[in-house]
Formats: sequence, C-alpha cells, structure tokens
Amino acid sequence: MTPDPNSPESCVQASGPLVGRESVTMQEPELVTATRQELDDILERCRTALTPQQFRLLQGVLETFVYLTARLQNARVSLGKLKRLLFGPRTERLRDVAEDAKLANAPPDDAAPGDHAAADADESRADGEAPAAPSVAVVTRRHKGHGRNGADAYRGAEVVECMHNELAGGQRCPQCGQGRIYDWVPRTLVRVTGQAPLAATVYRLEQMRCRLCDAVFTAPAPAGVVEAPKYDASCASMLALLRYGGGVPFYRLEGLQASLQVPLPDATQWEIVRQAVPAPQAVYEALQRQAAQGRLLHNDDTPMRVLELMAARRAAEGRGEDGPKAIQTTGIVAEVEARRVVLFFTGHAHAGQNLQALLAKRAQELGPPLQMCDALAANVSGELATVVCNCLAHGRRRVIDVLEHFPEQALHIIEQLAQVYGHDAHCREHALTDAQRLAYHQINSAPVMTRLHDWMTQRLALREVEPNSGLGEAIGYLIKHWQALTRFLHCEGAPLDNTACERALKRAIVHRKNSLFFKTSKGAQVGDVYMSLIATCVAGSVNAFEYLELLHLHAERVKANAALWLPWNYQAQLADVAEPKAVLA
Repeated sequence: MTPDPNSPESCVQASGPLVGRESVTMQEPELVTATRQELDDILERCRTALTPQQFRLLQGVLETFVYLTARLQNARVSLGKLKRLLFGPRTERLRDVAEDAKLANAPPDDAAPGDHAAADADESRADGEAPAAPSVAVVTRRHKGHGRNGADAYRGAEVVECMHNELAGGQRCPQCGQGRIYDWVPRTLVRVTGQAPLAATVYRLEQMRCRLCDAVFTAPAPAGVVEAPKYDASCASMLALLRYGGGVPFYRLEGLQASLQVPLPDATQWEIVRQAVPAPQAVYEALQRQAAQGRLLHNDDTPMRVLELMAARRAAEGRGEDGPKAIQTTGIVAEVEARRVVLFFTGHAHAGQNLQALLAKRAQELGPPLQMCDALAANVSGELATVVCNCLAHGRRRVIDVLEHFPEQALHIIEQLAQVYGHDAHCREHALTDAQRLAYHQINSAPVMTRLHDWMTQRLALREVEPNSGLGEAIGYLIKHWQALTRFLHCEGAPLDNTACERALKRAIVHRKNSLFFKTSKGAQVGDVYMSLIATCVAGSVNAFEYLELLHLHAERVKANAALWLPWNYQAQLADVAEPKAVLA
C-alpha cells in the first residue's frame, strides 16, 4: 500500500476493534486517528511475526477498513450500497442459501481444503460404508437460451402477406415438370425498425396570393388531417404506457423527445393524459366490481409520496391537529374465475381499509373470499369477512435473515419449506385443479409441515434455541401464524405466498424510484387508473397500448357501459364499430 498524502484516504479514523460478521457484544469504542503511512508501518512490523496467510488476512482487513472509511466520506454512498459491496447482492435461492451455510460451517483456514471431507470419506470406507450423499442437493442452473425470439413472439407486429404472382396450388412444378405444387409452410422474415416514442408529421400546404386583391389560395390537405386533433389518441396511450407502465418521468421523456427533434413539454404530456382519463376511469371502476367477486384476493402496501398530501399533513401538524400520516400505494390482485385483476390505490388508507372498501361491492350471496397477505396488522381489518392466508415466503425470509448466525438450524427449516414449494411446482406443471392440488398437498406437504412444526416447538421447549435470539424470533413468528401459513393444506386454491401482489407492486415501486413522487392527489388517481389497466392487461397477455388506444377512441361508448370494455371482452365490441378520432387536445 503506497501512501498518498493528498488522497482522501491519507487520514482515517479507527473506531475501535474491527468486527466481523459474527455476533459480538459492542462497546463504546475509543476513536483514534491513523494515516496510511502508520498503517503501512504496522504491516511491515507484522510481516515477520505472522505467517503469510495471517499477514494477508491482516493486510486485507486494514485495506477494507481504509476503503470503507473513504467511501463513507462520500455523502452519496448509502449504507445499502456498502452492504452490497461487502456481502454481495441479497439472494434467497436455496442453492445460494445452502452455499452460504456451508461457508459458515467451513473448517478453519489453517486446515487444508477438503481435509475434513477426505477424513470423513476415508472413515466411511474403512467401515465398509459408501460415502454419504450431501444433505443439500446440487441444483443445475437452467440454460436461459440464446436471447432471440421466433416470428411467433411478435404478436403485435404488422403482418404482410407476400403471394406468388405466377404460381398457384395445383400447377405443374416449374422445375421438374412432373409433380404438382401445393401450399406449404410459409417462410417468415422479421424486420425490426426503430422510431421515436411519439412521432410527428408536418403538413406544408402550398399557398398562392393575388397581388391585386390579396386573396390567398391554400392547397387542400389530405383527407381527415384538418379535422383531426393535433395530438392523436395514440399519444395518450403511449404516454400512459411509458409513464405508468415503464416508470419514465414526463421530464425525462421531454428530454428524449427534444433530442429527437420532436419536442413535447412535460406539462403538455400531463394534459394529454389527464384529458384522456375518463374512459379508463370508467373501466377502472368496472374492474373494481369484478375484483370484488373474486375467490382469492392478494393485498399489500408500498410507501408512496404525494406532495399535496404531505403538505396537508405538515400543515395539520403545525396546527397541533392529529390526522393520517402514512401515504402508501395498495396493490390488490384478485383471482376472478380464470382471470387476474390488478388494482392500485394511493392515499392514506392502508391495504386492509382499501380491501374492505372493495369488498363492500361484493355480492351478498357469495361466501367470504380467501385473502392472502403477510401478517402485518395493516393488511387486515376487523370488519373483513375473509379467510386469511399468510405468506409463507415472509416467514422463510425471517429465517434467511439469521442464516449466517444459525446456519445449521436455519438451513434445516429452509430445506423443509423447499420440499413444500417443490410439491406446489409439481401441481403447476401438471395443471392440477384446486381440489387435486389440495389433495396432493395433504398427502405430500402435510407430513413435512407437521414434522417442521414439531421440530421448531421442540427446539424452543428444550432451550436449544433462545426465544429472544434472531432464530427464536423467526421460529416464534412461524408458530404464532402457523394456521394462516398452512391454509393451503385446508382450503382449495389457497396459495403459499403473496408473490403475485409483490410482483404487481413493483410497477408502483419503479414509478417511485424513477419519478420520486406524485405532485397532487389527482395525479396519484390518474396513476392508479393507468397502472391498474396496464397491469391487468399484462396479466392477461393483452396488448396494453392497443387496448388503451381503443378506450380513448371509443370514449363515449366506454363511459356508457364500461363492463363491455374490459381487457378480456373488449374485442367483441369492435365488430360493428367505425373508428372515430377522439379529440384529446
């Protein structure tokens, strides 16, 4: 390590003893200052007193300390980035978790790699036994493919039929002159072109003017151009898809359009989207009525920022008034027959309140639906008539969080849960019905979960796991919510986890990370409408751009009967309808 007096790392502060990843009792450290030169001198003195391996370890520890101190001096470096730098990205895959547990139980560095394994193998062979198989199965990574798509994947592309001009089925073969040709599999060619998100066409109409009377004669424009609005209905569809489907802020799109020399100010973008929202708003309300009749509803929250609500909250606090504080976006994913409806609600109401308002639209003759959520109190309401299922992945995640401190016990729990997820994957692969899936889990997963429950209860009863430790709290969480966590063993169609809702909420999270906030409550409402429609289209493999454009074009008919223009039935309304041009601006 060559010292550089002018570098920001030349003077660092040491905050007591360096602590590794093991759990230790932390005391108030004595802050000392050390330069890079002083650290180098200490290393040189230790070079002869330590073994080469110990010297490399000490050198690495000091270099890590200097590096972290320098990075912390940079205000733009977050603790999350430092954790990823030190410990790598977080993962919950079984093969990676098992590898971490193996590393935690690895022999000391002074033992040669494989010494213990070789000794165990020799001992087994001396007793006449075959070497034992590893406790964790090695999972081979599936090949992800070459990254290219076949022609069938381009379902939204324009198809041009190219026919033979001189040949037809049944004619003699022009090559051999003996056989007859017939229709065969068409050859397909895919050609992809680039374009701006929003393109513009400028019509320059030639004009003539009389020198004497100043009469002006303008060339006629192409049919329909004069009557058409400046911004076509497709503009609102594309803007909504980019903003609320892809998380592209209006100001960023403004810069992109300016660089492509088709300017579109962010304020204009908002006006286009706002004026086009009434028809999607009607469909959004119809989707709520559909979702309320679902047999299964997932719900969860994610934090959101709405500047208008935040300002009102600060004003109320300044006057000493109490009021709602949290602002979040609730995601609700409803299973309605074979369809999936995704809804978003942004505001002060939490997931339980939003679900309660939604279920107020449920038909009286229907029984209580299944509700999948994590065990957070905000996700349920005392007035909800639902069968609550808790997310097994949340319980598993609590165990993974303490894996490095309790590798053997935590890995045992994770492996047992992996068997249950394997059984559920088998049910999906064989397309089992809900009744068949329930019977399969009762036969194969119920014994696994019973043994796991007994094992966890016994660990706590025998004090082999301290209840106040990290693992004890994780086990306590699983035991406390065991009935809701194992609902899939008793109710048809009950899922294992809340993954469907968490994936849907990523759309709102991407928006929050890219755009940071909604400015007003109206902006949040517009965002909820478009995000709900786009997410529902994606869940049903529907072209979201085409669907939104049709809603904008037929806005009056959509508002008159939105139930006929849902993502799964709107095609039936297009058979006898001409395509008017909706005026958006």
